Amino acid sequence: MGSTSKMKVLESLAPLLIACLGILGCTQAVTLEVKEGNSTCIKAELSALLFITYTTFNSTSNVSTSLPDSTSVDAASSSCGAAGRPPWLVAVFGSGHALGLSFATNGSFYSVTNLTLQYNLSDTSLFPQSNGSGVVTVVSSSVGIWAPINTTYRCASPTTIRAGGAAVTFSAMRLEAYMPGNDLSPAESVCTADQTTTTAPPTTTTTAAPAPTPPGTPETGVFSVTNSSGTVCLLAKMGLQLNVSYVSQSQNKTVQELVNVNPNLTVTSGSCGGTTASLVLTQQTTTLNFTFSMNSTTSKYHLSGINLLANWSDMTAPFSASNTSLDYLRSMLGRSYMCNTEQTLLVVPAFSLNTFRLQVQPFGLTASQFAAAEECQLDQDQMLIPIIVGAALAGLVLIILIAYLIGRKRSHAGYQTI
Repeated sequence: MGSTSKMKVLESLAPLLIACLGILGCTQAVTLEVKEGNSTCIKAELSALLFITYTTFNSTSNVSTSLPDSTSVDAASSSCGAAGRPPWLVAVFGSGHALGLSFATNGSFYSVTNLTLQYNLSDTSLFPQSNGSGVVTVVSSSVGIWAPINTTYRCASPTTIRAGGAAVTFSAMRLEAYMPGNDLSPAESVCTADQTTTTAPPTTTTTAAPAPTPPGTPETGVFSVTNSSGTVCLLAKMGLQLNVSYVSQSQNKTVQELVNVNPNLTVTSGSCGGTTASLVLTQQTTTLNFTFSMNSTTSKYHLSGINLLANWSDMTAPFSASNTSLDYLRSMLGRSYMCNTEQTLLVVPAFSLNTFRLQVQPFGLTASQFAAAEECQLDQDQMLIPIIVGAALAGLVLIILIAYLIGRKRSHAGYQTI
């Protein structure tokens, strides 16, 4: 059996083993806190079961272990995010093992960006007959844990996260980062698995779900970001349409949905800096984050990153997509970027963004007004097409006129007097 097959078996057994260990009283619920002085910035109450596949001298073997109640926070590795470091919760246990969670925020939501598991193969009590030694580190960036700021993330259901040749199954989890106080917030964001309710079995007669109605062209909105002095430092005018592929709860398959951003229901935030600027648009359970970067050498800026967090009612799990290596909406400092024509910005295979009647300027704004615009190639092509067509029609008319005059002259020549 290959390692991939083994991981699938382990992952499918995770909820059952969690339940069984819970009945036997073997799982341990631990409380972990990251502090800065007397203030708590990250707090987690959870149980975790670890599944690890490792090689022995003859074949491969699997081990499962839960976080013991002796698990503690590694203060040297953990951080509240000071000095440019991301917030980290690093829990250590056993003989050289560690479980870490890193966090990020866009101002409206916080999320677990990475899960890191370190296990020490030299621990023979946990890894008997291992043909390896030393610490192995595996990382997963597909965690799916996020919640609004000042809200506790809660998930009692088992949640399995795969990382390399291991899997971590959390249960009875309550967690919060970027905390305003030392206690978990009473407001809670409940995971999708806990929101699922038991329903009556469906009848044999089913009706196919109607095809979704296209949302049409989105409304144009004006979005601005102000600096600490209250001056507008980033200005954008655009219509936005999200094109997202996700697994539907009701249809039990991957669906593609177009969703318009309604500027009247959107809360705008962001920040401005010398070389980076951000625009954050939040609409209920959807947050769209734009990051712009400035090259101080060439005095050119571009859209370098887009991040989407969405938790729509029909999603089986919250949707998260991010790409920080983009090169869209490029223009010069002191000029805005304009593209009235619809354009599609591909972020990741499961998410693209359609823009309409767009004009944006993230740097060098004066008097809260757009500077002279640098038009996109699509707009230039749209202007060029009528010119080409007009020139072609003018040429055709000229050819017909010349042919008519030549034909008339020859006709007159045939009637000359002898």
